[in-house]
Amino acid sequence: MPDQRMLKLADVLVNYSAEVRPGDWVLIQGDVAALPLLAEVQRLVTRAGGHPTVMLSAEEIDEAFLSEASPEQLSWLSPLEGIINTQLDVSIRIVAPGNTRALSGIDPARPRAFQQARRDLQRNRMQRPATGKLRWVLTQFPCAALAQEADMSLRDYENFVYAATFADQPDPVAAWETHIAQLARRSDYLNAKQYAALHYTAPGTDLTIGLPSGHIWKSARDTSAGGIDFTPNLPTEEVFTLPHRAQVNGTVASTKPLNLNGALVDGFSLRFVDGRAVEVQASTGGEPLHRMLDTDEGARFLGEVALVPHNSPIAQSGLLFYNTLFDENASCHIALGRAYQFTLRGGEQMSEIEFQQAGGNVSIVHTDFMIGSEAMDIDGITADGQREPVMRAGNWAFEVE
Repeated sequence: MPDQRMLKLADVLVNYSAEVRPGDWVLIQGDVAALPLLAEVQRLVTRAGGHPTVMLSAEEIDEAFLSEASPEQLSWLSPLEGIINTQLDVSIRIVAPGNTRALSGIDPARPRAFQQARRDLQRNRMQRPATGKLRWVLTQFPCAALAQEADMSLRDYENFVYAATFADQPDPVAAWETHIAQLARRSDYLNAKQYAALHYTAPGTDLTIGLPSGHIWKSARDTSAGGIDFTPNLPTEEVFTLPHRAQVNGTVASTKPLNLNGALVDGFSLRFVDGRAVEVQASTGGEPLHRMLDTDEGARFLGEVALVPHNSPIAQSGLLFYNTLFDENASCHIALGRAYQFTLRGGEQMSEIEFQQAGGNVSIVHTDFMIGSEAMDIDGITADGQREPVMRAGNWAFEVE
């Protein structure tokens, strides 16, 4: 008999998070270990009147290709990739790797060549959700590999994932509505403030991030260009906005390891001058981090700033997950690379050049890394230079109704 929590999660993904409508072309992507959830998601997409396309993935398949492919094969673009990227209505991605380090033995030049050949494709892939033209949902299916990364038994990890996504609740949608309303009150407060900058201080961190005029704070729920509400990440604890690509100065230290395509980067810090990361230090994994920063010009600039309180349920678990979806919801974080155009007033109607001129960043990467802790303070700086507390000791410093 299937786990009722899994069935509830599938229902939330299809009918609430993605709000699949009749006629939607829905790409359902997931790892082989997630097959039970993938099958249920396809069932519900079909019932909703959508047109599901399922793509299964496995680390063994990726490893086999990347280890054997010739330069020509690495750079070949399937016509299917272009069609999917330009015509898809909804993307539902379910992460459940069998081996989180499967690609660690591959020559890094090979996946880099594969990615470089897809620069234009990746740019379009990131632009569509960034401009509200694609509804997307990302979540996890609890599996042995992720449980091991978190140093948990599979049963305990299942309980944790289903609790974090409210799938263990009698009415998960009602629980999500309550949670989203709480996050929305935070983003509404920050939108009313329209701070000119944020100043971060913590051990190893003294960073000022400028915010462009017209920036928009977002939370868990978003609206597509077609006017359909959706929730991109399950779970989610963040409120986030657009940093000004040219107004980031100072040093920031990571507080959690970063998993870059199977390579762990830990104990790292970056120094920014006028928006650009000009100096990088890392105790572990410095080379993969440098390679990511050299992907393109925009990879060295910030595209997102996100606030997450240290007293969030995921943070209070004290667990380290070694995957971005959960770790970013346990910590304040920033992202190198592509910015979301919907985080700027009128940004969705701008060309990439216009978006950059307004302070947004353009890149084919979007790499979140965690910087928050119980020792972090954040001030909002007003247009006239006044400072107001936004976070103290890692938690919200203002009250909302």
